[in-house]
Amino acid sequence: MKPFSILRLLQLATLLFLAVQIGACGQQSSSAADKKSAGAPAIPVVVAPVIGKTVPLRVEAIGNVEPYKSVAIKARVDGQIVKVFFTDGQEVKEGQPLFQLDPRPFQASLQQAEAALLRDKAQLDRARKQQERYQDLLHKNFVSPDAYAQFVTNADTAAAAVRASEAALENARLQLEYSTIRAPISGRTGKIAIQLGNLVKANDTVSLVTINQVAPVYLSFAVPEQYLGPIRKYMAEGKLPVAARVQGVESTAAGELAFIDNTVDVGTGTVKLRAVFPNKDSVLWPGQFVTASVTLREEHDALVVPSQAVQTGPKGSFVFVVKPDLAAEVREVAVERVEGTQSVIAKGLKAGERVVINGQSRLVAGSRVSIRTDADKAGAGKS
Repeated sequence: MKPFSILRLLQLATLLFLAVQIGACGQQSSSAADKKSAGAPAIPVVVAPVIGKTVPLRVEAIGNVEPYKSVAIKARVDGQIVKVFFTDGQEVKEGQPLFQLDPRPFQASLQQAEAALLRDKAQLDRARKQQERYQDLLHKNFVSPDAYAQFVTNADTAAAAVRASEAALENARLQLEYSTIRAPISGRTGKIAIQLGNLVKANDTVSLVTINQVAPVYLSFAVPEQYLGPIRKYMAEGKLPVAARVQGVESTAAGELAFIDNTVDVGTGTVKLRAVFPNKDSVLWPGQFVTASVTLREEHDALVVPSQAVQTGPKGSFVFVVKPDLAAEVREVAVERVEGTQSVIAKGLKAGERVVINGQSRLVAGSRVSIRTDADKAGAGKS
């Protein structure tokens, strides 16, 4: 055999030996890595079950509270304010006196009107008696028809004067009545704008005070136009409840939807709604901004999970599902909507499965987990 061939065979044998050694080392490394992964400690997590429950379908928006009625009180006659019967911010009843204007000029006018009526009635009585007497003379041909017609005219004129005096007397009574300014509605007064002793004019530009009726009260808000169809549909089937949440107040006010505007705002793409609230406990206040929630219907057997279980990834929303062997599985889900602290899941989960709500940052697909109890949640939250 030639020396060149022997050298070539030695080189090939050496390469084959090295390849076998590298392969053995690789297998050992892979086996070591698998053993290390299998022996990795379980990651502590907090889980919550996927449950099926009845969840209301709601539409939420920011709304503004408006008084049910609002009246600006103005004087109907000229006069000086001589008495005020209420204080700023007081609850008043319909018909309750608010201001008293000086009644003396109106009382004098009333007495004058009463005297004028008595005078005119006396003149009417005299004119009618003359008409009756001359009517007898006319039948006996002692007076001409033209002379009798003059007495008829006098009686009719006196009767017209009586009616005019009666109207003037009624007007004087109204003027005197208007000197006492009363509350036209029940409600809460604002700040008194014109104080005791000031002169006021009838229908002045400045109102004396404003009364707002706050029980019941209105709540106006706007929702996107895509909700117009469902709202009209469910409103036709029955009354739609509306809840109002006030910031800083634990309780919510309950009312019902009363009005849908007849047009959609082309600038904002929203439609205005109005709800009415009894507001007997005065939780809502005119001018206040609150969160309005319209309940359209109740969705039965909806799958819900705590919202903190839902994560966002490149492909959308997902959750970590803990399998029976305590291995974490990444599951893509479709979130239909969020109701408070819970998310309604359209697809991707089944009732009874467990999802991770705390500790997701340390998980990957296939990670072994240990489930924390309620007593350990605080510690899991710090991890």
